[in-house]
Amino acid sequence: MSQPKGLITPAEAQRLNDAYSSRHNLISQDITKRDDNRSSWVSLEDLKAFIEYAENQAKDLGYEMNGIRIYSGAYPTDNGQAGYTTAFLVPTTKGQNGNNSDISKADCLDRMGNGFPPGANYPQ
Repeated sequence: MSQPKGLITPAEAQRLNDAYSSRHNLISQDITKRDDNRSSWVSLEDLKAFIEYAENQAKDLGYEMNGIRIYSGAYPTDNGQAGYTTAFLVPTTKGQNGNNSDISKADCLDRMGNGFPPGANYPQ
């Protein structure tokens, strides 16, 4: 089996994590005033099911899915919820300009697990 493009070493992942830490600290200290989520987790079963579902839905919508875009997001701070940062996945297709475009009418994947504790960084 060939290696996927974009693999990085654990040391490179640690450098990315460390470079993000000042941004995370700014969010936690100045905006949310509490530790915010640093990661999202999804089971392999749910990830595989989403990919299969998204490919089928893309076909039904008249697209050929070519990838997944990962967005950062945050839950609203209401109803006693903390409003943690999250990530959500959006299926993509090749756009008219050759770029990868979101399939905007397709369902997205969220409701993943938070890091534990939410402020825990790499590696957990």
